[in-house]
Amino acid sequence: MKRIYLDHAATTPIDKRVLRAMMPYFSDKYGNPMSLHSFGREALRGIEVSREKIAKFFNCEKQEIYFTSGATESNNWAIKGVVKASQEKNPHIITSSIEHHCILEACKDVSAEITYIKPDKNGIVSFKDVKKAIKKNTVLISIMYVNNEIGTVQPIKEISKIKGKALFHTDATQAVNYFDCDVKNLGVDLLSMSGHKIYGPKGVGLLYIKNNSRITSIQQGGSQEGDLRAGTHNVPGIVGLGKAIELIKKNNKNILNLRNYLISKILKEIKGSKINGSLEYRSPNNANFTFDNVEGESLLFLLDEEGIAVSTGSACSSGSLKPSHVLTAIGLSHKEAHGSLRITIGKETTKKEIDVAISKIKNSVEKLRKLSGDVLKEYEQLQ
Repeated sequence: MKRIYLDHAATTPIDKRVLRAMMPYFSDKYGNPMSLHSFGREALRGIEVSREKIAKFFNCEKQEIYFTSGATESNNWAIKGVVKASQEKNPHIITSSIEHHCILEACKDVSAEITYIKPDKNGIVSFKDVKKAIKKNTVLISIMYVNNEIGTVQPIKEISKIKGKALFHTDATQAVNYFDCDVKNLGVDLLSMSGHKIYGPKGVGLLYIKNNSRITSIQQGGSQEGDLRAGTHNVPGIVGLGKAIELIKKNNKNILNLRNYLISKILKEIKGSKINGSLEYRSPNNANFTFDNVEGESLLFLLDEEGIAVSTGSACSSGSLKPSHVLTAIGLSHKEAHGSLRITIGKETTKKEIDVAISKIKNSVEKLRKLSGDVLKEYEQLQ
């Protein structure tokens, strides 16, 4: 049975060209880039070439790019590093209630007042609500660029214009493949992303920090990354991240067409189905559905048996039995949120795969609804 992968928001397969670029740094160019000898200088060159490629992509200075282990670390650094560096006695942070868990958990872990902006029913955060929430002691605004569950695109440029003296951070992890990430156009001071969402390696990411931004390190050790991020560099990962960014081509027409085809077919062929989040302001690869009278995880497992890989939400919280905080924030009931399915398309996804997936989803939904109906009838007979 040929397996079909439709969970690209969770992770993407590494591009073979990225892997080829990384390979020498596992075995031949293995020096520690902090060493002064030729082995170290060779590894350091790989890092700095990658930093230059990435800086060009984000339209920033290369010294504004700081390598991390991924977006979770970068997001924690953005939140905790700004609060730690703040001179406010009672620092205030503005974020949204649909952020990735690593942002929400980091906010719980700092000594700061937090304002959570709720999105509208379409999953869009209003920049006007952000503006209303700004106070004299606001040190940071952190709003994600593209939501990882429902794919909705947030008004980053509009928020940057009303941020005042606060630093503005965006988690761009789901945006880098598909949207403008020129930091000057966006107007952000801090930006996070991960390599494994863009056909690069896992375990590497970055935090863009605009020059002269008030932020400090949150882990102590060596003097790597301008004394701001201690820890031995993941040289192969950094080289792979640079190559993955170099290969990004924002020609999303095929992905968008496949996604729209998927949505229209499912809404037409499966009764009691609906799309979650805005269709207009949405990542071209994302479709998030709710199916009436269907439990999402049961549907996921049935589809997995059929060789279809999808998700019920964020892969980082898949072990939780709680309903998606994103779906409940946009007004879905717990029952509706538990009946959700996230399908995310990649650059190698084909129409044939989409057709097979639609057929399998339809059959699985019908099977679960029939099973649910049979259980209900049996229960009523016993009463």
